[in-house]
Amino acid sequence: MTRPGGNAARSVGAGSLCVLAASVLWGTTGTAATFAPAVGPLAIGAVAMGLGGLLQALVAAPGIARQAPELRARRGVVLLGAVAVAVYPLAFYSSMHLAGVAVGTVISIGTAPLASAVIERIADRHRLTRRWTFGAALGLTGTVMLCAAEAARAHDDPGTASVGATLLGVLLGLIAGVTCALYSWAAHRLITHGIASRAAMGTIFGLGGLLLVPVLLTTGAPLTTSWPNAAVGAYMALVPMFVGYVLFGWRLAHVPASTATTLSLLEPAVAAVLAVLVVGERLPAFGWTGIALVVACLAVLTAPTRPARQQKAAAPPVPGAAARHATAPTPDHGP
Repeated sequence: MTRPGGNAARSVGAGSLCVLAASVLWGTTGTAATFAPAVGPLAIGAVAMGLGGLLQALVAAPGIARQAPELRARRGVVLLGAVAVAVYPLAFYSSMHLAGVAVGTVISIGTAPLASAVIERIADRHRLTRRWTFGAALGLTGTVMLCAAEAARAHDDPGTASVGATLLGVLLGLIAGVTCALYSWAAHRLITHGIASRAAMGTIFGLGGLLLVPVLLTTGAPLTTSWPNAAVGAYMALVPMFVGYVLFGWRLAHVPASTATTLSLLEPAVAAVLAVLVVGERLPAFGWTGIALVVACLAVLTAPTRPARQQKAAAPPVPGAAARHATAPTPDHGP
């Protein structure tokens, strides 16, 4: 006999694994961009999210056509998500270009859970669980430690960017974090209102990709000057952006946007490790401690919860059942 809540727990667990797999793919983007130094950050962002988004829309075209009336009825959410998709890669890759791979990724992704929590609190009146708060605190502490470690490294290395460039990179990272939270919330909103995950993601990312086409046409000439540059552009569009966001959108039907963005904290840890092993950036022990805290955050958020009967036997009902939001699945409307 299936335990009460067993299917729900497995569904949330599978969704979490998909988000984690996507985060690993996203964590490779900063290192991949270093293999095309002649290509500017705007071009990298435009080719990655632009072409990746258009490809998502192409694959999802039949579902988008079937659900066009529902998408038009929620065009405000769609347009908000599309604008966020267009702004995010430009801010994200510019942040890494100015402040370094580790700091740019840490700031951009590390601030997304906080922004996501604020958005859900304001827009959806959701209360977050103590478990989510604890996990997010671990993850954010880890990202701050990573950032501090990178700042210390920059101070000791005279060849690093100026303070002004680093501060601008941090500001752009904050913008990237907010826009990441916005398009995650928009996609989750569409999915939980009956739109298939593939159609929701394809619409938001397809429109965002269209908005990025002028940027790509204006800045993307270096992508065609050599095979390595073209290969980097193709990898960014196909693997982290297309495959990664297909995984991310597929399981947003089971994982709330706030939890999904918190799980994506694995990305800066992956990015920092690759920056050390591949790019040659140095990371002091303080930074590795930050990575350990990020991993601890993931363990807290993905650990299985107690079955419903055990929870009922352990304690009387607690006022404010919405606190279960961070682990409760939503119906799967995906293909």
